[in-house]
Amino acid sequence: MVTDRQHTPVLVLGGGCGGAAAALQTARCGVEVVLVTPGIWLGGMLTAGGVSAPDGNELAAWQTGLWGALLQQLRLEIRDGLDHNWVSCFGFPPAAAEAVLQRWVQQEPLLHWRPCTLVRSLQRQGDRLLSVQLEGRDGLTTMAFDLLVDGSELADSLALADLPHRQGWEAQQQWDEPSAPTAERLAADPFLMAQPLQSPTWVLTARWSGPWAQIKPPQQKPPAPFSSCLDRFDLGQLLSYGRLPGGLVMLNWPLDGNDWHEDPGACLSGDPARARRQLEAMAEHSRSFLSALQDLAGPQLQDSGAYPGGSLALQPYWRESRRLIGHSTVTELMLLPGHDAGDPSGAVAVGNYANDHHYPGDDWPLATKQHLWGGRCSGTPFTIPLSALHGPDAVNLVMAEKGFSVSHIANGATRLGPLLLQIGQAAGGAAALCARHRCLPADLAVAELQSLLIHDSKAPVAVAPAADLAWHDPHWRDLQQQLIDGENPRIQPAVAPAEPGEESAWMQISIEAEDGWFGLDAAGRRWRLITLEPAVVHVLPLAHGQHRQLVGRANPWGPWWRINRVLP
Repeated sequence: MVTDRQHTPVLVLGGGCGGAAAALQTARCGVEVVLVTPGIWLGGMLTAGGVSAPDGNELAAWQTGLWGALLQQLRLEIRDGLDHNWVSCFGFPPAAAEAVLQRWVQQEPLLHWRPCTLVRSLQRQGDRLLSVQLEGRDGLTTMAFDLLVDGSELADSLALADLPHRQGWEAQQQWDEPSAPTAERLAADPFLMAQPLQSPTWVLTARWSGPWAQIKPPQQKPPAPFSSCLDRFDLGQLLSYGRLPGGLVMLNWPLDGNDWHEDPGACLSGDPARARRQLEAMAEHSRSFLSALQDLAGPQLQDSGAYPGGSLALQPYWRESRRLIGHSTVTELMLLPGHDAGDPSGAVAVGNYANDHHYPGDDWPLATKQHLWGGRCSGTPFTIPLSALHGPDAVNLVMAEKGFSVSHIANGATRLGPLLLQIGQAAGGAAALCARHRCLPADLAVAELQSLLIHDSKAPVAVAPAADLAWHDPHWRDLQQQLIDGENPRIQPAVAPAEPGEESAWMQISIEAEDGWFGLDAAGRRWRLITLEPAVVHVLPLAHGQHRQLVGRANPWGPWWRINRVLP
């Protein structure tokens, strides 16, 4: 077989949503880039992985960058809106988001996407990565590059180049993390030895074809190993957890559902046979879960054809990967209340997911990482520094997915698709600037990258975590710039613009707690009220006992009413 040899300024090893984001941002900055993905989809966990009811980065302040642009486009294209489930304020068919991402990729003449292409080897000389050997539809290709961006699901470059990296648990003594096990426990606890990584899930997207009112309690318990999956929630709650537009249902159920707990480290073992056995067992486990639910729910719960081949997502949802040893490391202490998340120095992305770890048995005890906001609990904000995306062992490598420099415990808050889109966008911007200046990531001025992200013409990214500064504020760019310049501008929360499909209702407001907002509508129905908008947070608590006209969206599966605006 003939091997062709090519060169590109920036090569993105994709497969994760961060890889697609990195490639898009690099091309939009005017630098040629090749994106390599192993499959036919490029949206990672948000599309090919089936996690299309994502939580995290929900507040209006965090709906920025490509994540915010994706939400805005989906709201325009999906007539029924995105309010369909109780795990998230957003739910969309995986194929709908994938279509948007592919359309964006196709619009960039400097972006060359190679789907169904595998990386066979990665050549390294000292602290430089030089080229990869790719196997795709046209045979073998050797692709040299100046900069490599790793947007793969499992941080493949770290293994391919035999780079020092981390994976799995770290002792509490290493980072002083309150939720990490001690070194003594790590050395002696059989559970921790058997569960070196968080459990992955092979997500399913099924279809419910009947009225939701027809979901009745099953007459029998699910069979083993799913026997207790309905102990805390009824069947209707389980199915509406990830309800999506068009009657689709995301099945990503952690409680004796389709999480896979056997040999979770197989994917990172380097043993192809062991990894293949894991994939086969995971897929069969998820298919069995769907079959068990179909036996309980009846013929209305059906296969969906949401992906080529059926209801099973095109790839597993990997919660962990190999992790870079970077110039800095994001640890649990940097996520918790009391840490100065308001300091944007070095920051290139903002997240706020609470923290969530998946293992068999009881929930892993985690330090509280939440605050009350908008009528409910939300995760405290945190930032990702540029210095966590690159390291000393491969100086021309930038990480764009969950494999950046982060601790095992903190990974439970940084692994979600919305944040990874922003991390990928930052990695792509960094690669473009490095190509433009002919410099390495460690030599890049953080302020220049921050300015590039904030002032991006298509998908500007928040790098300063200001909860009152919504993405739609007319002075957003100026205020973000002032914040990263160390100023303390006065932010007057902006009123949200109109959203497709909005409705309005007069309600009597009852503020019973910071996370207990309620409204009584004209029909006498009592709604839980929530908002993602800072302007509503400043106004609604003052209206206790009064009648107000609310504009937003009802979500009977929440169940809640999401408020966009409070009219005078």
